[in-house]
Amino acid sequence: MASETKDAHVQGPLSGVRVVDLTQFVLGPYATQTLGDLGADVIKVEEPTGDRQRTNGKAPSSKTLGPVFVGLNRNKRSVALDLKTEPGRRALRRLVKSADIFIHNMRPEAVARLGFAYKDVAAMKPDIVYVEAMGYASEGPYAGRQAFDDLIQAASGATGLASLVDPNEPLKFVPSIIADKTCGLFAAIACLAALRHKEKTGEGQYVEVPMLETFTGFIMAEHLYGETYIPPIGNFGHTTTITPHRKPLQTKDGWIMVMPANQAQAAKYLELGGIPDAYGSERFLSSKGAAARVAVYNAMLAEATATRTTAEWMELCAANSVPAMVANSARGILDDPQLKTTLFEERTHETQGAYRAMKPGIRFAKTPASIRLEAPEVGRDTLEVLAELGEDGVDAAKAHGAQS
Repeated sequence: MASETKDAHVQGPLSGVRVVDLTQFVLGPYATQTLGDLGADVIKVEEPTGDRQRTNGKAPSSKTLGPVFVGLNRNKRSVALDLKTEPGRRALRRLVKSADIFIHNMRPEAVARLGFAYKDVAAMKPDIVYVEAMGYASEGPYAGRQAFDDLIQAASGATGLASLVDPNEPLKFVPSIIADKTCGLFAAIACLAALRHKEKTGEGQYVEVPMLETFTGFIMAEHLYGETYIPPIGNFGHTTTITPHRKPLQTKDGWIMVMPANQAQAAKYLELGGIPDAYGSERFLSSKGAAARVAVYNAMLAEATATRTTAEWMELCAANSVPAMVANSARGILDDPQLKTTLFEERTHETQGAYRAMKPGIRFAKTPASIRLEAPEVGRDTLEVLAELGEDGVDAAKAHGAQS
Protein backbone atom coordinates (compact mmCIF):
# COMPACT_ATOMS: atom_id res chain seq x y z
CA MET A 1 0.00 0.00 0.00
CA ALA A 2 1.06 3.60 -0.57
CA SER A 3 2.47 5.89 2.07
CA GLU A 4 0.36 7.65 4.70
CA THR A 5 -1.17 11.07 4.04
CA LYS A 6 -0.45 14.08 6.20
CA ASP A 7 -2.47 14.40 9.42
CA ALA A 8 -1.78 10.69 9.84
CA HIS A 9 -2.89 10.83 13.47
CA VAL A 10 -6.40 10.43 12.06
CA GLN A 11 -6.32 6.87 10.75
CA GLY A 12 -9.35 6.06 8.64
CA PRO A 13 -10.04 2.49 7.53
CA LEU A 14 -8.45 3.16 4.12
CA SER A 15 -5.31 4.75 5.52
CA GLY A 16 -2.39 3.66 3.34
CA VAL A 17 -4.44 3.31 0.16
CA ARG A 18 -3.50 5.70 -2.65
CA VAL A 19 -6.06 6.70 -5.28
CA VAL A 20 -5.09 8.41 -8.53
CA ASP A 21 -8.23 10.30 -9.48
CA LEU A 22 -8.82 11.54 -13.04
CA THR A 23 -12.49 12.36 -12.47
CA GLN A 24 -14.42 15.61 -12.62
CA PHE A 25 -18.00 16.92 -12.41
CA VAL A 26 -19.98 14.96 -9.74
CA LEU A 27 -19.98 11.15 -10.02
CA GLY A 28 -16.24 10.59 -9.83
CA PRO A 29 -15.46 13.33 -7.31
CA TYR A 30 -18.21 12.06 -4.99
CA ALA A 31 -16.76 8.55 -5.22
CA THR A 32 -13.21 9.66 -4.49
CA GLN A 33 -14.28 12.06 -1.73
CA THR A 34 -15.95 9.08 -0.07
CA LEU A 35 -12.69 7.14 -0.29
CA GLY A 36 -10.81 10.16 1.03
CA ASP A 37 -13.19 10.50 3.97
CA LEU A 38 -12.36 6.88 4.79
CA GLY A 39 -8.66 7.71 4.95
CA ALA A 40 -7.36 7.11 1.43
CA ASP A 41 -4.70 9.39 -0.02
CA VAL A 42 -6.59 10.76 -3.03
CA ILE A 43 -4.44 12.45 -5.67
CA LYS A 44 -6.75 14.53 -7.85
CA VAL A 45 -5.03 14.94 -11.21
CA GLU A 46 -6.38 18.01 -13.01
CA GLU A 47 -5.60 19.79 -16.21
CA PRO A 48 -3.98 23.19 -15.53
CA THR A 49 -7.37 24.94 -15.84
CA GLY A 50 -8.87 22.56 -13.29
CA ASP A 51 -11.99 20.43 -12.91
CA ARG A 52 -14.80 22.14 -14.86
CA GLN A 53 -17.06 21.89 -11.78
CA ARG A 54 -14.83 24.45 -10.03
CA THR A 55 -16.70 27.43 -11.49
CA ASN A 56 -20.20 26.28 -10.44
CA GLY A 57 -21.31 28.96 -7.96
CA LYS A 58 -19.32 31.68 -6.21
CA ALA A 59 -16.55 31.63 -3.63
CA PRO A 60 -15.43 34.55 -1.43
CA SER A 61 -12.22 35.27 -3.32
CA SER A 62 -11.53 32.43 -5.75
CA LYS A 63 -12.83 31.73 -9.24
CA THR A 64 -12.00 28.03 -8.91
CA LEU A 65 -13.50 27.06 -5.54
CA GLY A 66 -17.23 27.20 -6.18
CA PRO A 67 -19.48 25.68 -3.50
CA VAL A 68 -20.34 22.51 -5.44
CA PHE A 69 -16.65 21.77 -5.98
CA VAL A 70 -15.92 22.38 -2.29
CA GLY A 71 -18.71 19.97 -1.36
CA LEU A 72 -17.26 17.21 -3.54
CA ASN A 73 -13.49 17.49 -3.23
CA ARG A 74 -12.32 17.55 0.37
CA ASN A 75 -9.66 15.10 1.53
CA LYS A 76 -7.83 15.29 -1.80
CA ARG A 77 -4.52 16.62 -2.97
CA SER A 78 -4.55 18.42 -6.32
CA VAL A 79 -1.81 17.83 -8.87
CA ALA A 80 -2.06 19.91 -12.04
CA LEU A 81 -0.63 18.13 -15.09
CA ASP A 82 -0.95 18.90 -18.77
CA LEU A 83 -1.60 15.41 -20.10
CA LYS A 84 -1.41 16.65 -23.67
CA THR A 85 2.35 16.83 -23.15
CA GLU A 86 4.76 13.95 -22.75
CA PRO A 87 6.22 15.37 -19.51
CA GLY A 88 2.71 15.52 -18.04
CA ARG A 89 1.96 11.96 -19.08
CA ARG A 90 5.33 10.83 -17.71
CA ALA A 91 4.45 12.33 -14.34
CA LEU A 92 1.11 10.54 -14.34
CA ARG A 93 2.80 7.25 -15.16
CA ARG A 94 5.01 7.74 -12.09
CA LEU A 95 1.93 8.41 -10.00
CA VAL A 96 0.20 5.30 -11.32
CA LYS A 97 3.10 3.14 -10.18
CA SER A 98 2.60 4.42 -6.63
CA ALA A 99 -1.16 3.84 -6.60
CA ASP A 100 -3.59 1.17 -5.50
CA ILE A 101 -6.60 2.55 -7.41
CA PHE A 102 -6.85 4.43 -10.71
CA ILE A 103 -10.29 5.91 -11.37
CA HIS A 104 -11.59 8.08 -14.21
CA ASN A 105 -14.82 9.10 -15.91
CA MET A 106 -13.34 10.12 -19.25
CA ARG A 107 -14.74 8.70 -22.47
CA PRO A 108 -12.90 5.46 -23.34
CA GLU A 109 -11.44 6.80 -26.56
CA ALA A 110 -10.14 9.93 -24.83
CA VAL A 111 -8.34 8.08 -22.05
CA ALA A 112 -6.94 5.61 -24.60
CA ARG A 113 -5.50 8.47 -26.69
CA LEU A 114 -3.63 9.66 -23.61
CA GLY A 115 -2.20 6.19 -23.06
CA PHE A 116 -4.11 5.35 -19.88
CA ALA A 117 -6.62 2.72 -20.97
CA TYR A 118 -6.72 -0.32 -18.71
CA LYS A 119 -4.19 -2.29 -20.75
CA ASP A 120 -1.74 0.61 -20.55
CA VAL A 121 -2.15 1.17 -16.82
CA ALA A 122 -2.05 -2.55 -16.03
CA ALA A 123 1.23 -2.79 -17.96
CA MET A 124 2.68 -0.14 -15.60
CA LYS A 125 1.09 -1.54 -12.40
CA PRO A 126 -0.23 -5.10 -12.86
CA ASP A 127 -2.09 -5.16 -9.53
CA ILE A 128 -3.90 -1.85 -10.10
CA VAL A 129 -7.61 -1.57 -9.36
CA TYR A 130 -8.81 0.30 -12.45
CA VAL A 131 -12.29 1.80 -12.18
CA GLU A 132 -13.98 3.35 -15.21
CA ALA A 133 -17.28 5.19 -14.75
CA MET A 134 -19.30 5.49 -17.95
CA GLY A 135 -22.81 6.27 -19.06
CA TYR A 136 -23.93 2.91 -20.40
CA ALA A 137 -22.69 -0.67 -20.10
CA SER A 138 -20.19 -1.53 -22.81
CA GLU A 139 -22.15 -4.48 -24.20
CA GLY A 140 -25.37 -2.54 -24.84
CA PRO A 141 -26.59 -0.50 -27.85
CA TYR A 142 -26.06 2.81 -25.98
CA ALA A 143 -22.38 2.07 -25.33
CA GLY A 144 -20.12 5.04 -25.92
CA ARG A 145 -22.83 7.70 -25.78
CA GLN A 146 -22.28 10.73 -23.58
CA ALA A 147 -24.04 10.72 -20.24
CA PHE A 148 -25.02 13.37 -17.71
CA ASP A 149 -27.29 13.18 -14.67
CA ASP A 150 -30.37 14.46 -16.52
CA LEU A 151 -29.91 11.97 -19.33
CA ILE A 152 -29.62 9.08 -16.88
CA GLN A 153 -32.58 10.21 -14.79
CA ALA A 154 -34.62 10.35 -18.01
CA ALA A 155 -33.58 6.94 -19.36
CA SER A 156 -33.85 5.18 -15.97
CA GLY A 157 -37.53 6.01 -15.53
CA ALA A 158 -36.81 8.26 -12.54
CA THR A 159 -38.51 11.17 -14.30
CA GLY A 160 -41.68 9.05 -14.53
CA LEU A 161 -41.98 8.25 -10.83
CA ALA A 162 -44.24 11.24 -10.12
CA SER A 163 -46.76 9.94 -12.66
CA LEU A 164 -47.07 6.74 -10.63
CA VAL A 165 -48.56 8.90 -7.87
CA ASP A 166 -50.62 11.11 -10.17
CA PRO A 167 -51.10 9.97 -13.79
CA ASN A 168 -51.61 13.61 -14.79
CA GLU A 169 -48.15 14.59 -13.61
CA PRO A 170 -45.69 15.21 -16.45
CA LEU A 171 -42.27 13.63 -16.48
CA LYS A 172 -39.98 15.60 -14.17
CA PHE A 173 -36.56 15.33 -12.60
CA VAL A 174 -35.73 14.53 -9.01
CA PRO A 175 -34.33 17.94 -7.96
CA SER A 176 -30.90 16.59 -7.13
CA ILE A 177 -27.88 15.33 -9.03
CA ILE A 178 -29.01 11.98 -7.73
CA ALA A 179 -27.92 9.68 -10.54
CA ASP A 180 -24.34 10.95 -10.38
CA LYS A 181 -24.15 10.74 -6.59
CA THR A 182 -25.74 7.29 -6.44
CA CYS A 183 -23.35 5.94 -9.05
CA GLY A 184 -20.49 7.64 -7.21
CA LEU A 185 -21.31 5.59 -4.14
CA PHE A 186 -21.41 2.42 -6.24
CA ALA A 187 -18.03 3.35 -7.71
CA ALA A 188 -16.64 3.65 -4.18
CA ILE A 189 -18.16 0.26 -3.30
CA ALA A 190 -16.56 -1.18 -6.43
CA CYS A 191 -13.17 0.15 -5.34
CA LEU A 192 -13.52 -1.46 -1.93
CA ALA A 193 -14.62 -4.81 -3.34
CA ALA A 194 -11.76 -4.89 -5.84
CA LEU A 195 -9.29 -3.95 -3.10
CA ARG A 196 -10.57 -6.90 -1.09
CA HIS A 197 -9.98 -9.20 -4.06
CA LYS A 198 -6.49 -7.78 -4.46
CA GLU A 199 -5.80 -8.36 -0.78
CA LYS A 200 -6.78 -12.01 -1.08
CA THR A 201 -5.17 -12.81 -4.43
CA GLY A 202 -2.65 -10.08 -5.28
CA GLU A 203 -4.59 -9.43 -8.51
CA GLY A 204 -5.73 -6.10 -9.82
CA GLN A 205 -8.67 -5.86 -12.19
CA TYR A 206 -10.75 -3.68 -14.48
CA VAL A 207 -14.06 -2.48 -13.03
CA GLU A 208 -16.82 -0.87 -15.08
CA VAL A 209 -19.44 1.33 -13.39
CA PRO A 210 -22.17 2.10 -15.96
CA MET A 211 -24.53 4.86 -14.85
CA LEU A 212 -27.77 3.80 -16.51
CA GLU A 213 -27.70 0.21 -15.31
CA THR A 214 -26.42 1.11 -11.82
CA PHE A 215 -28.92 3.90 -11.23
CA THR A 216 -31.90 2.08 -12.72
CA GLY A 217 -31.24 -0.88 -10.45
CA PHE A 218 -31.07 1.48 -7.48
CA ILE A 219 -34.10 3.65 -8.17
CA MET A 220 -36.35 0.81 -9.33
CA ALA A 221 -35.48 -1.82 -6.69
CA GLU A 222 -38.92 -1.53 -5.08
CA HIS A 223 -40.88 -0.23 -8.08
CA LEU A 224 -40.49 -3.29 -10.28
CA TYR A 225 -43.02 -4.73 -7.83
CA GLY A 226 -45.77 -6.61 -9.75
CA GLU A 227 -43.50 -6.85 -12.81
CA THR A 228 -40.96 -8.83 -10.79
CA TYR A 229 -42.54 -12.13 -11.80
CA ILE A 230 -43.20 -13.36 -15.32
CA PRO A 231 -46.02 -13.10 -16.17
CA PRO A 232 -46.71 -10.05 -13.97
CA ILE A 233 -48.88 -10.55 -10.89
CA GLY A 234 -49.47 -6.90 -10.13
CA ASN A 235 -48.80 -3.36 -11.28
CA PHE A 236 -45.51 -1.55 -11.72
CA GLY A 237 -44.77 0.73 -8.76
CA HIS A 238 -44.44 0.08 -5.04
CA THR A 239 -47.92 0.71 -3.63
CA THR A 240 -46.83 2.09 -0.25
CA THR A 241 -44.36 4.49 -1.84
CA ILE A 242 -46.61 5.91 -4.56
CA THR A 243 -49.76 6.52 -2.54
CA PRO A 244 -50.92 10.17 -2.74
CA HIS A 245 -51.37 10.08 1.04
CA ARG A 246 -47.60 9.84 1.54
CA LYS A 247 -46.80 13.42 2.50
CA PRO A 248 -45.85 15.58 5.49
CA LEU A 249 -48.67 17.04 7.58
CA GLN A 250 -49.11 20.69 8.53
CA THR A 251 -48.98 21.64 12.20
CA LYS A 252 -49.94 24.98 13.76
CA ASP A 253 -46.54 26.42 12.87
CA GLY A 254 -44.79 24.04 10.49
CA TRP A 255 -44.75 20.48 9.22
CA ILE A 256 -44.25 17.02 10.63
CA MET A 257 -44.11 13.48 9.30
CA VAL A 258 -45.85 10.89 11.44
CA MET A 259 -45.78 7.15 10.77
CA PRO A 260 -47.69 5.11 13.36
CA ALA A 261 -46.44 1.54 13.22
CA ASN A 262 -49.77 -0.01 14.19
CA GLN A 263 -53.42 0.82 14.88
CA ALA A 264 -52.83 1.43 18.58
CA GLN A 265 -50.18 4.09 17.84
CA ALA A 266 -52.41 5.69 15.22
CA ALA A 267 -55.36 5.80 17.60
CA LYS A 268 -53.20 7.39 20.30
CA TYR A 269 -51.93 10.06 17.91
CA LEU A 270 -55.47 10.91 16.78
CA GLU A 271 -56.61 11.04 20.41
CA LEU A 272 -53.79 13.47 21.24
CA GLY A 273 -55.03 15.57 18.34
CA GLY A 274 -58.60 15.71 19.62
CA ILE A 275 -60.11 12.72 17.79
CA PRO A 276 -60.85 10.03 20.40
CA ASP A 277 -61.84 6.48 19.40
CA ALA A 278 -61.14 7.27 15.76
CA TYR A 279 -61.49 3.66 14.60
CA GLY A 280 -64.81 3.28 16.35
CA SER A 281 -66.22 6.56 15.09
CA GLU A 282 -69.24 6.77 12.78
CA ARG A 283 -67.10 8.67 10.31
CA PHE A 284 -64.65 5.81 9.96
CA LEU A 285 -67.06 2.88 10.22
CA SER A 286 -69.51 4.30 7.70
CA SER A 287 -66.79 4.49 5.02
CA LYS A 288 -67.31 1.78 2.42
CA GLY A 289 -64.28 -0.16 1.27
CA ALA A 290 -60.58 -0.12 2.14
CA ALA A 291 -59.72 2.85 -0.09
CA ALA A 292 -62.43 5.01 1.49
CA ARG A 293 -61.28 4.14 5.00
CA VAL A 294 -57.67 4.93 4.13
CA ALA A 295 -58.80 8.32 2.84
CA VAL A 296 -60.79 9.02 6.04
CA TYR A 297 -57.87 7.93 8.21
CA ASN A 298 -55.49 10.28 6.40
CA ALA A 299 -57.99 13.14 6.61
CA MET A 300 -58.21 12.59 10.37
CA LEU A 301 -54.40 12.58 10.61
CA ALA A 302 -54.28 15.96 8.88
CA GLU A 303 -56.98 17.41 11.13
CA ALA A 304 -55.35 16.12 14.31
CA THR A 305 -51.92 17.38 13.29
CA ALA A 306 -53.19 20.91 12.76
CA THR A 307 -54.20 21.21 16.43
CA ARG A 308 -50.66 21.47 17.84
CA THR A 309 -47.28 22.99 17.05
CA THR A 310 -44.42 20.97 15.63
CA ALA A 311 -42.52 21.15 18.92
CA GLU A 312 -45.56 19.95 20.85
CA TRP A 313 -46.02 17.02 18.51
CA MET A 314 -42.36 16.05 18.70
CA GLU A 315 -42.56 15.96 22.49
CA LEU A 316 -45.89 14.11 22.62
CA CYS A 317 -44.89 11.55 20.01
CA ALA A 318 -41.65 10.78 21.85
CA ALA A 319 -43.54 10.40 25.13
CA ASN A 320 -46.12 8.08 23.56
CA SER A 321 -43.78 6.04 21.31
CA VAL A 322 -45.36 7.26 18.06
CA PRO A 323 -42.75 7.46 15.25
CA ALA A 324 -42.59 11.07 14.04
CA MET A 325 -40.07 13.60 12.84
CA VAL A 326 -40.05 17.26 11.96
CA ALA A 327 -40.36 17.88 8.21
CA ASN A 328 -37.73 20.48 7.39
CA SER A 329 -37.76 22.81 4.45
CA ALA A 330 -34.67 22.37 2.30
CA ARG A 331 -32.94 25.31 3.98
CA GLY A 332 -34.42 24.34 7.34
CA ILE A 333 -31.82 21.60 7.73
CA LEU A 334 -29.33 24.32 8.70
CA ASP A 335 -31.25 24.89 11.93
CA ASP A 336 -32.12 21.27 12.73
CA PRO A 337 -30.72 20.53 16.22
CA GLN A 338 -29.67 16.99 15.32
CA LEU A 339 -27.88 18.01 12.14
CA LYS A 340 -26.26 21.02 13.80
CA THR A 341 -24.78 18.61 16.33
CA THR A 342 -23.82 15.67 14.13
CA LEU A 343 -23.42 16.79 10.51
CA PHE A 344 -22.58 20.44 10.02
CA GLU A 345 -19.16 21.70 10.97
CA GLU A 346 -17.75 25.20 10.57
CA ARG A 347 -14.23 24.96 9.21
CA THR A 348 -11.63 27.37 7.89
CA HIS A 349 -10.41 27.05 4.32
CA GLU A 350 -6.80 28.12 3.86
CA THR A 351 -7.68 30.67 1.16
CA GLN A 352 -11.44 31.26 1.50
CA GLY A 353 -11.95 31.55 5.24
CA ALA A 354 -14.89 30.13 7.17
CA TYR A 355 -17.20 27.68 5.44
CA ARG A 356 -19.79 25.05 6.34
CA ALA A 357 -18.82 21.41 5.80
CA MET A 358 -20.92 18.28 6.12
CA LYS A 359 -18.99 15.64 8.02
CA PRO A 360 -18.96 11.99 6.93
CA GLY A 361 -22.10 10.28 8.15
CA ILE A 362 -20.50 6.88 8.81
CA ARG A 363 -19.13 6.31 12.31
CA PHE A 364 -16.23 3.90 12.94
CA ALA A 365 -15.27 3.05 16.52
CA LYS A 366 -11.64 2.22 15.72
CA THR A 367 -10.82 3.96 12.43
CA PRO A 368 -12.83 7.19 12.22
CA ALA A 369 -13.76 8.81 8.94
CA SER A 370 -12.83 12.48 9.02
CA ILE A 371 -12.13 15.68 7.12
CA ARG A 372 -8.36 16.10 6.98
CA LEU A 373 -7.86 18.36 3.97
CA GLU A 374 -9.97 21.20 2.59
CA ALA A 375 -10.92 21.22 -1.09
CA PRO A 376 -7.78 22.26 -2.97
CA GLU A 377 -6.97 25.15 -5.25
CA VAL A 378 -5.83 23.88 -8.66
CA GLY A 379 -2.41 22.28 -8.27
CA ARG A 380 -2.11 23.09 -4.58
CA ASP A 381 -0.18 19.89 -3.88
CA THR A 382 1.73 19.37 -7.12
CA LEU A 383 5.20 20.00 -5.72
CA GLU A 384 4.59 17.99 -2.58
CA VAL A 385 3.27 14.94 -4.43
CA LEU A 386 5.96 14.95 -7.10
CA ALA A 387 8.61 15.31 -4.42
CA GLU A 388 7.21 12.20 -2.75
CA LEU A 389 7.92 10.32 -5.98
CA GLY A 390 11.61 10.96 -5.39
CA GLU A 391 12.14 14.01 -7.56
CA ASP A 392 13.07 17.57 -6.67
CA GLY A 393 9.75 19.38 -6.40
CA VAL A 394 10.23 22.59 -8.39
CA ASP A 395 12.32 21.04 -11.14
CA ALA A 396 9.97 18.08 -11.38
CA ALA A 397 6.95 20.33 -11.77
CA LYS A 398 8.55 22.17 -14.65
CA ALA A 399 9.88 19.03 -16.27
CA HIS A 400 6.58 17.19 -16.09
CA GLY A 401 4.29 19.84 -17.51
CA ALA A 402 2.86 20.44 -14.05
CA GLN A 403 1.36 23.59 -12.64
CA SER A 404 1.46 24.66 -9.01
